[in-house]
Amino acid sequence: MQDLELRTSDLPAIPGKRYFTIGEVSELCFVKSHVLRYWEQEFAQLSPVRRGNRRYYRHEDVHLVRQIRSLLYDQRFTIDGARTQLKHNAIKQKKSDYRIVIEQTISELESVVDILT
Repeated sequence: MQDLELRTSDLPAIPGKRYFTIGEVSELCFVKSHVLRYWEQEFAQLSPVRRGNRRYYRHEDVHLVRQIRSLLYDQRFTIDGARTQLKHNAIKQKKSDYRIVIEQTISELESVVDILT
C-alpha cells in the first residue's frame, strides 16, 4: 500500500536515454512490470517498440505511464475513466497546438501586410 501513497511528483527524474526497458520503466514509475504489460492492453496509446520478445519504451511512453499512474492511483479514476480522460487531454492538446499555429500564421501575415504597406 505504500506505493499508492507515493505521488507522481515524488517520482525520480527520467534520464536522457532514448529507450528504456520494462524494468527501467517499472523503477522510474514505481509500477510493477506485469502492470505495465496489462496497461498496454488497456490503453491503446501505450505501445512500446517491440524487438523480438523485448519491449523498449520511448521517453513519451514513460511520460504516458506516469500520466496513467497518476490518473489511476492519485486521482482514483477507473480504467475506463482514465482512458476517457487521456482521450480528452489529447483532444485538448491538439486544439492548443492548432491555436499556436494559427496565432503564428496570423503574426506572419501581419508582418507581410506591414512590409507591403
